[in-house]
Amino acid sequence: MKRNSFLQMAGMGLMSIPLLATPLGAAATDRGARKMKHPRYLQPGDTIGITCPAGFALEETIQPCKTILESWGYKVILGATVGKTDHTFGGTDAERAADFQYMMDDPKIQAILCATGGYGTVRIIDQLNFSHFRKYPKWIIGFSDITVLHSHLHQVVGVASIHAKMCGSFPKDWELADEVQKATILSIKDALEGRKVNYPAVTASANRLGMAEGKIIGGNLKILENLNGSASMIQTKGKILVLEDVGEPLYNIDRMFCNLLRSGKLDQLKGLIIGSFSNIKADNPAVPFGRDIYTIVQEKIGAFTYPVCFDFPVGHIKNNFALKMGMPHRLLVSNDKVELQEL
Repeated sequence: MKRNSFLQMAGMGLMSIPLLATPLGAAATDRGARKMKHPRYLQPGDTIGITCPAGFALEETIQPCKTILESWGYKVILGATVGKTDHTFGGTDAERAADFQYMMDDPKIQAILCATGGYGTVRIIDQLNFSHFRKYPKWIIGFSDITVLHSHLHQVVGVASIHAKMCGSFPKDWELADEVQKATILSIKDALEGRKVNYPAVTASANRLGMAEGKIIGGNLKILENLNGSASMIQTKGKILVLEDVGEPLYNIDRMFCNLLRSGKLDQLKGLIIGSFSNIKADNPAVPFGRDIYTIVQEKIGAFTYPVCFDFPVGHIKNNFALKMGMPHRLLVSNDKVELQEL
């Protein structure tokens, strides 16, 4: 159902009240280094809110997702930003911030599914007040641009979240969906309901063997690079870092890994998971870059000894499985298998 304009205006009115956001660039306590809160797991009858903190999403695009969520026994509320557009955004910054704030603070909503990524979450992150959310956390779901939220939740708020597909990835007809698409969508249900997700990871010759335990953090590499120097910048010491990206040329991927290395984000990891780096932009055939994703990563981690796995099923690909960000996991990389298990 759609919230009425009164609620939207009330939410926008809150924007005139000074919020308790941590300003960009301010020093932040590494809440992720302490015990991470995780929201309660969902059960039939609970409500999931869908909102657009970044790009726009039309209501007809949301409908297949809404239908499937309701078939799982959940109620679904569409936020005021669904169907709104402000050029590429799902409404103005003020509208998107007010809608997300409403979703965080409404006790009738138990989880928030971001409708889509694109760009825009960083424009509103410092307008959000997480004081109520920190006391009464709920699952926030999404990936790509939603890495801004995952990082902020981990670093500043101290609440776990779910890195997973968003509304546009839900099939229009469940019966016609292939098994990979079904499995990835069902992994969201498993994560929301407290079951441990099974990751069908394959071995890669570039993997570095070993076992590690730590909290899962990370997400989209470009977003993480952009957050460096801000309050939302992740602290990686003792963590298992997951990275993915889409549509970048190899030289830029190399530049971003150089940024991680030079900023100390790679040297004290427990483990490194490289997901999909899909739709890599073609080299200039006259002057090729001369390194692939495997070589780029291996060059940057040569001085370290933690386990590394490549081609993990996460990212801008069909087999993008749900990950509980901020929750402790065990990573095992051996000659014949790769396992990631929630502890």
